[in-house]
Amino acid sequence: MADGELRRDPAARGPREEREAEGAASDVEDAQESDAARRRRRAQFLRELHEAKQLRDRVQPRRARAARMRQQMRMRTFRW
Repeated sequence: MADGELRRDPAARGPREEREAEGAASDVEDAQESDAARRRRRAQFLRELHEAKQLRDRVQPRRARAARMRQQMRMRTFRW
């Protein structure tokens, strides 16, 4: 058999080629898993950030009120 025929015939693959094919499949799974893990980490970060902002607003009411007033002013002067 020629070298090209070996590559086309899956039964003629060697152990190294089988490992490479399995590695490609596991890379796709790892990418999906890491994407899901990234989304979980991002959601956790956003929850903690929101909690920290609420805590800051509670312990600094004057600053929080001023920030709310500035936001309201920005929204009033916003043009569609």
